[in-house]
Parts: sequence; C-alpha cells; structure tokens
Amino acid sequence: MADSSRVLLAIHMADSSRVSIQTASTAIQPEGSNKEDASTTTLDNKSNPDPYLVGFDEGDPTNPKNWSFAKKWYLTLTAGLLVFNATFSSSAPSSMIPTLMEEFGISQEVGTLTVSLFVCGYCVGPLIWGPLSEQYGRRPIFIISFFIYMCFQIGCALSQNVTSILIFRFLGGTFAAAPLANSGALISDIWDAKGRGTALAVFTVAPFAGPGIGPVVSGYLVLAGVSWRWIFWVLTIFAGVCWLQIVFTIPETYSPVLLAKKAKEIRKRTGDEKYHAAIESQSLTLAQRMESILARPFKVLFREPMLIATTLYMSFVYGCIYLLLEAYPVVFTDGHNLNAGVSGLMFLPLPIGGFLAVATYIIFFNPGYERKARECAPNPVPPEFRLNVAMVSAPFFAISFFWFAWTSFPSISIWAPMMSGALLGWSICLIFLALFNYIIDAYLSVAASALAANTVIRSLFGAGFPLFATQMYDRLGPEWASSLLGFIALIMMPIPFVLAKYGSILRVKSKYAPSGPLPSSSTV
Repeated sequence: MADSSRVLLAIHMADSSRVSIQTASTAIQPEGSNKEDASTTTLDNKSNPDPYLVGFDEGDPTNPKNWSFAKKWYLTLTAGLLVFNATFSSSAPSSMIPTLMEEFGISQEVGTLTVSLFVCGYCVGPLIWGPLSEQYGRRPIFIISFFIYMCFQIGCALSQNVTSILIFRFLGGTFAAAPLANSGALISDIWDAKGRGTALAVFTVAPFAGPGIGPVVSGYLVLAGVSWRWIFWVLTIFAGVCWLQIVFTIPETYSPVLLAKKAKEIRKRTGDEKYHAAIESQSLTLAQRMESILARPFKVLFREPMLIATTLYMSFVYGCIYLLLEAYPVVFTDGHNLNAGVSGLMFLPLPIGGFLAVATYIIFFNPGYERKARECAPNPVPPEFRLNVAMVSAPFFAISFFWFAWTSFPSISIWAPMMSGALLGWSICLIFLALFNYIIDAYLSVAASALAANTVIRSLFGAGFPLFATQMYDRLGPEWASSLLGFIALIMMPIPFVLAKYGSILRVKSKYAPSGPLPSSSTV
C-alpha cells in the first residue's frame, strides 16, 4: 500500500486503494484526477525551499484531508446526491413525452429532445466548470451553477411553448454538469490515498442510478393525471433542496484555494506581502487557458489509438443507457400494456445492478489489485491490469442485450426482460470502473485532458441514441433491435482484450502514455 504522503505520481501509479478514482462520474470530473495531492505534498512547509510559499502544517485542521471521518463521509454522500440530481433530471421527462406530444402537437423525435438536449449540455459543462473550479474553488462553482440550474427548471415549468422547454433543457444540462465535473474532484480533495478508493467506489453508483429512477417518478406523475409541468416543479424542488445543502453545509475543499486564503490572512496579519500561495503565482494568458481547456483534450484523443478505442466503447455503452429510455416503453408499455407508473418501475434493476457491481468490485477485484500492487512494488502496476475487470464484464454486457431481446415477447412474463436490466447495470458499471481507471493509469500526465475528451464524446452518444431508438424498435421489432445492440457489443467486446495484450507496446509508441520498464511480475 502506498503511503498517503507520497508525491502525486506515486499516489496515482502505486496506491492499491485507488479503486475507482474519476469514475462515471468523473466523467464526468476530470480535473481532480491527478492534481489533488499535489496541493498538499508539494506545498508542505517542511520541504518547501521558498520560505514565503504558504503550505499546510502537519495536522493542520484547515487541510481537508485532516477533517473528521464523519465529515468526509457526509461530503462524499452529498457529492453523490448532487450527481444523482443531475442524472435524475436528464431522464425524468422521458415518461412525459407522450403528454408533451399531445399538448404541443410535436413529433416523437422533438419530444425526445427534452432528454437529448439536456445530455448535450454535458458536452459543454465539464469543459467549463472543471477549469473554473481549479481557479476559484469548488464551493462558488457549485453554488452559482446549481442556482442557475434550478432557475432553468422553473423556466421549463412555466414555458408556454416547446421551443422554450428545449432551450431551457439544454442550458439546464450545461449548468447541471457542474457536479459531474467536480463532485469526484471534491472527494479526491478530502480523502487521502488510503481512504479514497472505497469512497469513490460507493460514489460511482450515483451517475447510473439517476437515469434509472427518473422514469419511475415521471411515470407515476403521468398515472396521477397531473400536468406535465409537475415533473419540472419536482426537479425545481429537488434542485432547490440540494442548493440549500450546498450553501449551508459544503465548505471549500480545493487545497490551492484554501492556501490562497491562508496566504491572504498571513499577509494581513504580518503586513508582509511576500507570503503567497502557489495558485497566486499562475500567469497563464487567456489564449493558453482556452487552448488547454478546449483544444488539448482533442489533440490527445485523436493522437492516441488506445484512447480512441476505449472512448468509442464507453460511448456506445453510455449511449445504450439513454437508448433504453425509449426502448423500455416499446417493450413494456406497448408490448405488455403496462401503465406509465409500472413501466417506469422496469428501470429499477439498472441501478440495483450498479450497486451489485460496486460490491463485486470492492469484494472481488480490489483485493486482486492490492496483491498486484505489492507484487510490483516499488514499480507501478501496469495499466493493463485494470482491464481484467472489463474483460470479465464485457461479455455479460452483450449477453444482457440478447437476454432482453428474446424475452421481450408479450407472451413471456415481464420479469424475464426486466431482470436483464440488473445484468446490464452490473456490466455497465464494471466496464466504466475498469476503463476510467485504465485511462487514468495509462495517461497519467494528461489524465484530465483524456477524460475531458472522453466525457464530451460519451455525452454526444448519450444525446444521440434516444433520437433513433423508437424508430429502430418500431421497424426491427424489440427482438431484433436489441439483438442488433448485442451484436455491436460483441464486435466491441475484444477492445479490452486487445489492449490488455498489446497495450504495453502501444504505450511505448505513445506521446502521452508513460511506458517505463516493467517488472518481470507485471504481466497480465
């Protein structure tokens, strides 16, 4: 086990407890993956050659990593709630689409845009909120973005035409993406290397639970016969409660910003302007910031075959989650004649499968990684070892679609296709855990850029897949439409196997992936 006081490189590459750093969410939260410990290790007063550079003292209560165990877990669960809020909002209007079609006289495709445009906001948001939180801190970005996100939900509820709804949904998704970008980083701010793994593993469930529970709530609102506006009032209330929770209970956790505040207090107390924090010494121009935020992620993506392959696979998996928002009503509402409320319940096995996946990872896979870390010490564990989890779960991802396909006949009990969702949720969560960790380990120095590009492409797939799902299921039928997805999953299934075998060779040729000599015991 790597000691938590090691520098950032050692924490990323050798710490065996870093189970799921920068997971689904991080997608959703790239900037925190390879910087969080630098703020405390490189700014240690004892080792700092600059006597005026402010750092944390040993046992400093202002250091988030020294906060109490209970406070850390409260903030971890709160961060997960914010991500759940954002992803719940993305799928919540799905059961209301027929009602919107009837009231505004719009097509199925336009109605589906209420989901797709919100997810499109995820393409823009992480590129904005992640870098801003590194400049101004997590807390102000959470407060501002969540308040504006809540206001856009009010706008949707009061809209008089579908154009307004669609505009507010896109803008709402952009501002709701703040927790997707920063909640995982917040967790990395407060946990040391030893405790971070379990915290982030638990946190991982939130991004997958939201899309599964959203249709349940909206389905029962439809069944109650209330106006479609009520789903947006529910989202407004939920966002408002979370915003109040942010304002009154979430402190600043980003160490460089805290140290800047500490330096300001020292300057005020001593009158000596020489005292400064590292973040105050940054002198990037606007052009340099824009290049780093917008251009660099895609430079890394298009130059790296490994990153392209993992991004395409993860994007397909992510798109399938949102495709099911349109596919399930075809199978359960139309095929089995279930009402909107009961049809929404069919999504519940998806988050249940996600919970089981996290338990599987912690109980079965993480001990193996710990053994590998001890075996390879003092060298890092090869990134390819992370792919073992994906190699186990990828076949089950394909199997779950064939299961769903050929049990979706109206003559077969609803329990058969419904329970395929548990296997689907289990496999999706494990694939994401494996590939996120692989990207971070393989692209350590540019992990933020690699994950930012991955997030944008995934969000595009998530936004696009629902737009053709209904037509595909209507034309091919549920059996062959789901089978088509299963066949595509089979085609993509070899990706982790190929990378496990040839990844070390590709890393030697890579411009961005570290590829030092590996220990003899590091074969996977």
